[in-house]
Amino acid sequence: MAVGQRAGKKRQVSVTVNQAGVVMTSPTAGLNLSDSVYERLLRERIIFLGTQVDDDIANKICAQILLLSAEDASKDIKLYINSPGGSVTAGMAIYDTMQFAECDIATFGMGLAASMGQFLLTAGTKGKRHALPHARIMMHQPSAGIGGSAADIAIMAEQFAHTKRELNELQALHTGKSVEQVTIDADRDRWFTAKQALEYGFIDHVIGHANQANGAGN
Repeated sequence: MAVGQRAGKKRQVSVTVNQAGVVMTSPTAGLNLSDSVYERLLRERIIFLGTQVDDDIANKICAQILLLSAEDASKDIKLYINSPGGSVTAGMAIYDTMQFAECDIATFGMGLAASMGQFLLTAGTKGKRHALPHARIMMHQPSAGIGGSAADIAIMAEQFAHTKRELNELQALHTGKSVEQVTIDADRDRWFTAKQALEYGFIDHVIGHANQANGAGN
């Protein structure tokens, strides 16, 4: 993680996102088209989650959040989400980093925000959680493949129950619903339009244009 200057003249830092992770480069380093797009987004404090959530993408996003927060804790980070979900542990790493960061994390759901994608959308800073008009949001309980010896199955079942309870409690915290209500609603796949997600408490705004976003000027 690199920390930019926080007082006086700011140092321009070029960040390249590639398969190796987040790499600090010089401003004149060569970039291909894909890298230059992500570099420009990061310069605008925009992070894009557009894949399944796994350890690799979680490490990249956590590094990006920490970097941008260290560079300027007074400005929002904008996290755009179009994801079917994925690993709970990887998603929780992103969640904890979002809560750990000093700056606000504004979230934007677009396309599909399902499972862990929905959870991260809802985990944004209160008042700064958005969905585009035609986004679809889906909540459900975590799933796990359990196998092995009877003792292993018992241990894994206990861990799964703990994870499910923890996620339901956090969903309740961020939506304002009761844990009991979230537990019932998440028992099966439950789909929401952007408007329904707003009513449920997953998001705070449905927006059709960037200038409608809360804190758009940050």
